[in-house]
Formats: sequence, C-alpha cells, structure tokens
Amino acid sequence: MVRLGIDRLLANPSAFLAGKPRVALLTHAASITSDGRHCVDALLSSDAVTLTRLFSPEHGIFGGAQDMIGVCDGLTYRGIPVTSLYGETLSSLWPTLEALQDSDVLIVDLQDIGTRYYTYVYTMAFCMERAKQAGVSVLVCDRPNPLGGVKQEGKPQTRAYCSFVGWYPLPVRHGKTIGELARQFNQAEGIGCDLTVIEMDGWDRQSLGIGPGRPWINPSPNMPSLAAALTYPGTGLIEATNLSEGRGTTRPFEWIGAPFIDRTKWIADLDTLALPGVRFIPWSFEPMFHNQVSCDVAWCACLRGEEA
Repeated sequence: MVRLGIDRLLANPSAFLAGKPRVALLTHAASITSDGRHCVDALLSSDAVTLTRLFSPEHGIFGGAQDMIGVCDGLTYRGIPVTSLYGETLSSLWPTLEALQDSDVLIVDLQDIGTRYYTYVYTMAFCMERAKQAGVSVLVCDRPNPLGGVKQEGKPQTRAYCSFVGWYPLPVRHGKTIGELARQFNQAEGIGCDLTVIEMDGWDRQSLGIGPGRPWINPSPNMPSLAAALTYPGTGLIEATNLSEGRGTTRPFEWIGAPFIDRTKWIADLDTLALPGVRFIPWSFEPMFHNQVSCDVAWCACLRGEEA
C-alpha cells in the first residue's frame, strides 16, 4: 500500500506546519488523497490549516482546459480564491509576490506523468522561485511516477532548446518523482528555496501506475489512462509534426496517423523496430478537435505485462 505525501501531511499536519498555519496550495483535479478526497477538501477539514489561496497549473484547477489554452483568474473553490498559473503571457506562468503575501507556506500536490514535456513540474519550479523571493516555505507532497522510478530514456535537451515544455534539461522519460525533481531543481538549478519534500511510504520504484487499488484520475484532459502515459514519452513527440497524435479521440497518444499515410507500409516499417512490449495495429479515426481530419493510423498498443 502506497502512503502518499499528502496522506502523511494530513495524518500529522503539526509536524510539517508548526507555526505556519496560513497555506497556499498548488493543486489540480488529480490531487486526490488515498481515501478519495480532493486535497483541498481534506486540508479544509484540518484545524491546523488555513487555506489562503489556490494556484492551478496548465488545464486549470478542474482539469478541463485543453493544452495551450490560457485559463483566466477570478474563480473561487470552496470560497478560496484560485489563481491560474497558465494564462496568455509568459509572465502568467509565475505567481506574483502579492499572491503569496498572506501565506506562510506553499504546498504542492500535483500528479506528474514522468515525461519531460509535461508542464506541471516547471509550474512547481516557478512557484519555488517566487516562494524564495517572498520568504515562504515550500512543502512538496510526493506522488508515484506512473512510469516507474528506474528507467530513463531520451537524451536531455541542451539549454538552447529549453522552453516551458522542458525548462530544465531532463531525459524525456526522467524516472523521478515530482518530489525528487523539486530537490533537483532547488539544488542543481540554484532556486534555493526553503524546501521540504514529504516522501511516500511503500512505493516500489519498479512499479508502474499510481499505486495499487487507487483509481486513475485524469491529470490532464488527454491523459485518460496508464496506457496513454506509457506511450506519451514517444508519441507526444508527434505533436511537433503534421500528424495527429490522437488528441480529440478516445485514444490520445495511442493513435497516430494522417490522411496521407499508407498505414500498411508504415506499420510494416514500425514493426521492423521490434520495440519491446509494443505492437502496431492498423486503424482509422477522425479527431473531434485539434487535427480534425480522417486518418489512417498506427495504433500503438501496450501489451499487458510488458512495458512500452
């Protein structure tokens, strides 16, 4: 049984929040405790916590906004103001010092996917930068990496090619938890905030998924399953081409294709790669949004019991 960082915090909040009751929280729809509560509701039930502000990353606090769609401010949740950290400008990716002025500590509870170009870890890093400037402590509640904590794949990008889908050099599949990345960014990237990582109990680094017995909660609109997360390190790269990566379908990041592709020949070429745990199957689909064209496609199917 995996005991999440947020579970450990809730079990003994005074151990982590002594003298720091005013809490800002960076959270999203997948920030669920092991007993099925959203972390906002769970923290509100604690007498040791006063939630002053909520911050939301890309896709918004409720996880409904599509990729690259700016989310506006002005929402409240449970009567708490929500500040979006994914607006229409580069500066909107950082919280303001004013947004942190009424807080003693910033708690981060986000479900990452284990792939370099998933943006939540960089939103965390930007919050850590502002927290350092504001004199606010940071608590990162650790969660499992669905792709495991052992294997790394893909060469880190050079500094010249860093962007918000890769602010710091990392392997494409980095093999670290969000808490481990917080420590790395804080030290190696010189953020230097007052950081505490609330580690998990019982997580097996060899395992895939988010923990036995825990339901998959979409961390973003197009990440509906572990299968999508497993294929994402590879098929997410298709977004930089004129092919569809399956957004707008029921199989995002598992279906890839385009109208001009000879799927029979393409699948034959892909099969020569003999990728372990993967088979390519001919398919056709028509996305409901993004690249809205009928596509001949290769279905990247992860086989049960094998790792893509």
